[in-house]
Amino acid sequence: MSLRLVWMFALLGVLSCGAEERSDAAVHEEFQRIADSLYQGHNRYLGQARLGELEARAQAADLSPSAATEARLELARGLLEQGQVERAIAELEDQMAQQGRSLSLALVRLLGIAYLRQAEVENCIQRYNAECCLFPLEGGALHGRSEPAQRAFDMFTGLLRARPEDLGTRWLLNLSAMALGRYPEGVPEAQRLPSDAFASEVDPGVFPNVSSEWGLDDSNLCGGVLVQDFDGDLRLDVMTSSYDPREPLRLYLNRGKGSFERVSPQEGCAGQLGGFNLIGGDYDNDGDVDVFVLRGAWLYEDGRIRNSLLRNEGEGRFRDVTHEAGLAEPSAPTQTGAWGDFDGDGFLDLYVGNESRKGREAEGDYPSQLFLNRGQGEFLEVAQRAGVTNDRYAKGVTVGDYDRDGDLDLYVSNVGRNRLYENDGQATFEDVAHRAGVVEPARRSFACWFFDYDQDGELDLFVTAYEAEIADLALEALGRPTRATSPELYRNLGDRRFARVAREVGLDRVFLPMGANFGDIDNDGWLDMYLTTGDPKFESLMPNVLLRNALGERFQDVTRATRTGHLQKGHGIAFADLDQDGDQDLFHQLGGFFPGDRFRNALFLNPGHAGRYLALELVGVDCNRSAIGARVELDVDGPGGRRTLYRHVGSVSSFGGSPLRQEIGLGDATVVSELRVTWPGDLEPERWEDLPLDGLVRIRQGSGSFELLVLPR
Repeated sequence: MSLRLVWMFALLGVLSCGAEERSDAAVHEEFQRIADSLYQGHNRYLGQARLGELEARAQAADLSPSAATEARLELARGLLEQGQVERAIAELEDQMAQQGRSLSLALVRLLGIAYLRQAEVENCIQRYNAECCLFPLEGGALHGRSEPAQRAFDMFTGLLRARPEDLGTRWLLNLSAMALGRYPEGVPEAQRLPSDAFASEVDPGVFPNVSSEWGLDDSNLCGGVLVQDFDGDLRLDVMTSSYDPREPLRLYLNRGKGSFERVSPQEGCAGQLGGFNLIGGDYDNDGDVDVFVLRGAWLYEDGRIRNSLLRNEGEGRFRDVTHEAGLAEPSAPTQTGAWGDFDGDGFLDLYVGNESRKGREAEGDYPSQLFLNRGQGEFLEVAQRAGVTNDRYAKGVTVGDYDRDGDLDLYVSNVGRNRLYENDGQATFEDVAHRAGVVEPARRSFACWFFDYDQDGELDLFVTAYEAEIADLALEALGRPTRATSPELYRNLGDRRFARVAREVGLDRVFLPMGANFGDIDNDGWLDMYLTTGDPKFESLMPNVLLRNALGERFQDVTRATRTGHLQKGHGIAFADLDQDGDQDLFHQLGGFFPGDRFRNALFLNPGHAGRYLALELVGVDCNRSAIGARVELDVDGPGGRRTLYRHVGSVSSFGGSPLRQEIGLGDATVVSELRVTWPGDLEPERWEDLPLDGLVRIRQGSGSFELLVLPR
């Protein structure tokens, strides 16, 4: 059955029961039909029919020798992507035997990649431990079953004899030697990458991966993460999604003392399958965080799968209210969206960035959507009227009051030039990206966020680029110019314009991030960032990168020292204090796009630092209950005098799920002198004095006082 017919039947079911609540069983059946159709179809990532087509093509009798070779290579790659590694290797070895001396170099390279994937399966998946795939490979990351990595090493060595300037293969050769425990000495000198190229600039300590011990290491494909206190016990819980349309959402309730419980479907998100990203906000102002699940990214017309609005019923129970809220149709492929009260009526609205190919292809006209919250659980789509249809292939969305006029503006990161939509306060927008100077990267951008990286009180903007290869990593290690596009860091000049400063702060480097986010790893008050590679190709073994913000002047690479350089595909990222010890840990949702590229999630535990902290839960009364859009200013005194720290509620990565709770590192502060909160819609702040250090405090709009929820340590 085609996906279009599946959706016709689903729509008929919706029409027959109006806006009535549907059972978990009905929701599960709906998504199961879609999953079956995707797996039986021809789409690039999941479709089994595509593999059948590749097999038929490889067996065709009318192909020229070169076309036959290419067809068999494509079949082998398809088998590898579907997780049939042994069949892929057998196909490639058979081709090698047949070709003899006329051996195709593309065949040699793909066979090396297949051997390297076999090495990962046998050592990192079947014999998993917490150090698996942490770059540079050492300790528990070394391969005990060495034969596949040795075969990969041999393939890459032979290929480099024929093509010594193949820098992508050079990267894979060095990586294979690491897996074997023979790097750097075991790599021929002419092809060796210098080990000091991977050194950290400073050492914040090792962040051990404790996901298995804490019950958070489920294996999945790529997806999102959302960290919030879903059940109201003051401990931060974790929800994850998966690109696999057959996998359910997973909810892990925090039981304290490093223990999470994956709750049963009756207590969590029964019936919800698939989902590439998650965003959270209290859309109904009842005091708990609701969830929006985004689906269909990269699947073109097959990606017209409805998203889900999950209303939090309390105690970690959710109900699918998508249809009754008016958010189910029309559906479009997406992975990105953001909550924000764009019209200032006290209710959170929703912007969804869709993957539109309008103007580039005959199909694919998927304008982005702006849903205004009308209260009573209903939304109205107004994107065209509001001027925010975007009509580009959206890959990231973030919101923030960049011009400090009291309303939320909207940034959309695209394949193509990016947009900055300035809000007039009535949810009518103007694209001012050119005037503000923030259209770059102009070809392919991805994750983005507003944050105040230099702590000057103005919201800056970070936008990742999505153009790099493993060859660029080799060039960078050799100190040579690369062909990669660097991310953009835009410093807010305070006059509705931005300056490009990526180069001067050390961000003009090779990254290929999908999942990415920011937080404070050492409690010094400066916001750091973690950038994680999401490229689907099996050869894209590019370590994820942790960057420490040094006083707003430079971002220092601390990946090797912290042991956070995971080589598996990185997607949803959250910085959050999951063990309530006063520092932010780092949760990493792992897994690739193809069915054969599953991996376990990671939780990198913060080793602790001397800096003090303060955690804030803001409760809106006149504004939205989540206080998304609030501006926080904190004056602290310490040995170095007074400093002011700035945070913005709801300003999170477009592909990450850090909590709405503000976890603020205070460095060497001895006194919190004053807290100022400018609530959404206001221009003047509300003030509090003499807040405690090292505790969790709740601030209610207009109360004039604060509530101490968790005592100082």
